Amino acid sequence: MATAIQNSLKVALRKRMKQILSCLTPEMIAKQSAAVTERVLKNEAFRQAQRVSIYLSTSEELDTTAIIREMFRLEKMVFVPSYQGTKMKMVRLCDMNEYEGLPLTKWNIKQPDFQESREDAMTNGHGIDLFIVPGVAFTRSGDRMGHGMGYYDKYLKQHAEKYPHKKTTIMALALNEQIVSSEELPMDDHDVRLNCVITEK
Repeated sequence: MATAIQNSLKVALRKRMKQILSCLTPEMIAKQSAAVTERVLKNEAFRQAQRVSIYLSTSEELDTTAIIREMFRLEKMVFVPSYQGTKMKMVRLCDMNEYEGLPLTKWNIKQPDFQESREDAMTNGHGIDLFIVPGVAFTRSGDRMGHGMGYYDKYLKQHAEKYPHKKTTIMALALNEQIVSSEELPMDDHDVRLNCVITEK
């Protein structure tokens, strides 16, 4: 019963967030993206991380392009998600030219081909130091609600099991409008908690 109530609350919240985010102009998102990028680049976890997983943003999310460009400049190892059906893996990109040439999915998101042979964070023996994850809504205390497919929750648990001694930081980037109260965002047992949520403010 409790799970059913939580799920219905999440469905309602996803619907509300979709309406809110659809009202934001590209200029509003660009302004917040620039401020968040600046904060990420100064963040200690980001500065220390050598192997970073980062999502490739859609037009309704904080733009991660400038962070990706800076990571290549700093010679960090950049890993991005590739999806097929219910599976997600984190594969390495080598430079901005490769990023620019990635094909678009039906959701208009850049994504490496799942079948392509690339370095995979789950099998390379090193894993990820810092995950920069997307989401629909967040709380200041580190709760996250994704799009409902569970890709990141499953992957982060598998990563922790694969690399049990690795100290990994999980960071989310959020538009101000995506921050909600803990009462509005019910957490399930399988939901992974974030170490930090970075916003413009």
